[in-house]
Amino acid sequence: MMSSVLRRPTFLIGLVITLFLVSVAIVSLFWTPLSPSKMQIVHKLKAPLEYGLLGTDQFGRDVASMLMVGAWNSLSTSLLAVAIGATLGTAVGVYVAAMRGFTETVVMRACDIIFAVPPILSAMLLGAFIGSGRFTAIIAIAVFMVPVFARLTLGAANQIWTRDYVTAAIGMGRNRAKITFTHILPNISNQIIVQVTIQLGLAILTEAGLSFLGLGMPPPAPTWGRMLSDAQTFLGPAPWLALLPGLAIAIAVMGLNMLGDGLRDLLDPRDQT
Repeated sequence: MMSSVLRRPTFLIGLVITLFLVSVAIVSLFWTPLSPSKMQIVHKLKAPLEYGLLGTDQFGRDVASMLMVGAWNSLSTSLLAVAIGATLGTAVGVYVAAMRGFTETVVMRACDIIFAVPPILSAMLLGAFIGSGRFTAIIAIAVFMVPVFARLTLGAANQIWTRDYVTAAIGMGRNRAKITFTHILPNISNQIIVQVTIQLGLAILTEAGLSFLGLGMPPPAPTWGRMLSDAQTFLGPAPWLALLPGLAIAIAVMGLNMLGDGLRDLLDPRDQT
């Protein structure tokens, strides 16, 4: 197993990046160089290393501290949204795979409809009724994730239902619910885990887009997307205000995608040499 991991640099690089981001996010709960909400107008728009490690914004707030707290806000929001979407989508997928027939047709058409509405538009619609905020972002992203996992689970589960040992279990009189929990879910769990990792990167990107539009966590809570939005006015005098959160988003998404690709190869039963 260890030799297989060492032969996959994509997995190792993705794992290192992801662990680093998670570590930064967790550390921000207990410590940051300065309070991310502390304004020091006298030190506004200071360049990196001129005041603090990564400089300050237009209000004199420490950019490094804001990025650290933003990592926690982005990762926790995205992880919660993906967890909800994966749980509901997997449940729908295995249920439809067990029922088949008309149920499968109805659910798949419903998934097509949800796919037609991007999460940003969903967040705008939800915001009109319940207001913008973290809850709105989580629900909008989670709703979009449900059909992703439903389709994946349905396709993978349908393949398992055709296996000889499942046919034997049916012949022995076991009900479909028991077969689902004892045979179907254990055999498709690897694919679900890989998809969770990949979709988490997409969720971080979506959350940043929602925050950029003002549909994410409300101020003064720092998020990478809002930092990008606030930096638009200062691209000339302070380009680092846009560059740093943009790099944070890009690195986070890249790391999670590399981790997902590496996990897919690592967990592939056809490549266990």
